[in-house]
Amino acid sequence: MSHSTVPRSRDEAKTKRTVAETAGTAATRRPERRPGRPSLRLRLRRDRTLILMTLPAVALVLVFNYIPILGNVVAFQEYDPYISDNGFTAILESPWVGFEQFQRIFEDSAFWDAVRNTLVLFFLQLVLFFPVPILLALLINSVIRPRVRAVAQAILYLPHFFSWVLVITVFQQIFGGAGIIAQTLRQHGYEGFDLMTDPGIFKFLVTAEGVWKDAGWGIIVFLAALASVSPDLYEAAAMDGAGRWRRMWHVTLPALRPVIALLLVLRVGDALTVGFEQILLQRDAVGPGAAEVLDTYVWWNGVRNQDFGFAAAAGLIKGLVSVALVLAANKVAHMMGEQGVYKK
Repeated sequence: MSHSTVPRSRDEAKTKRTVAETAGTAATRRPERRPGRPSLRLRLRRDRTLILMTLPAVALVLVFNYIPILGNVVAFQEYDPYISDNGFTAILESPWVGFEQFQRIFEDSAFWDAVRNTLVLFFLQLVLFFPVPILLALLINSVIRPRVRAVAQAILYLPHFFSWVLVITVFQQIFGGAGIIAQTLRQHGYEGFDLMTDPGIFKFLVTAEGVWKDAGWGIIVFLAALASVSPDLYEAAAMDGAGRWRRMWHVTLPALRPVIALLLVLRVGDALTVGFEQILLQRDAVGPGAAEVLDTYVWWNGVRNQDFGFAAAAGLIKGLVSVALVLAANKVAHMMGEQGVYKK
């Protein structure tokens, strides 16, 4: 019995050693796959319908967003679109000037005035405009009757569909020199006013126009975030003795915090874009000293004068600064424990 057992154990040990060596060799030949994760080929076959559905959107983004980035090369040229009927040939035949366009921009005092006005408008809109949709969303969410809530949301959202021409016309009819308020004051013996041509309050006027037009659009995002909050959290807080303000502070605002962080990062990245059409329509009324921002500066000094290399250089500076602001704001969001635009 013992003689038959020893050879069997030796054979078993030899077999195990052979299997281990074979597994080791296979491991060196083929990378170890994560458990439960299918291969790339299987994922492509599984998701081929979704991939085909997204291909048109990807093509549009490539054609209209990424390929035009190559056109920034004219920022380093004295670009002349009339050299050839073919725009690509015109780029190839335009003379190179290096960083001359950037030097012209940095030496122009009007550029720095436009930067100052842009940053002032950004900070005003960040402080006065950004919190308004949050507060309105909280107010609408506290309304118990669904019909009243829907009507209030529709009324606040409606101005988003108005053009800037119509928005400025409405403000002109209210706050202009011949507006309703000025005429009413004159009829009662007071001196009228014209807020639409006052350079001192122009930045506040622009911010008020933006709040009236686009606050309803921001409400939708925050109401969607509030809809995902479980009612059980409010019930548990109420059972613990939390009142309305306590529930808002400890339940509602933490639910909105990721959305607020994301929108804040995106808003910081869009800091140098404060509304081209809105300001261009009112620039002549208050003068370029108060209304000139980077977008209107590029238009008046580059595109309008057909100095496309200068305009491209200014736009490239704006784009690079915007990217840097997004990365910095996203880093701050990560430090605060939020996801931001992308994860770490």
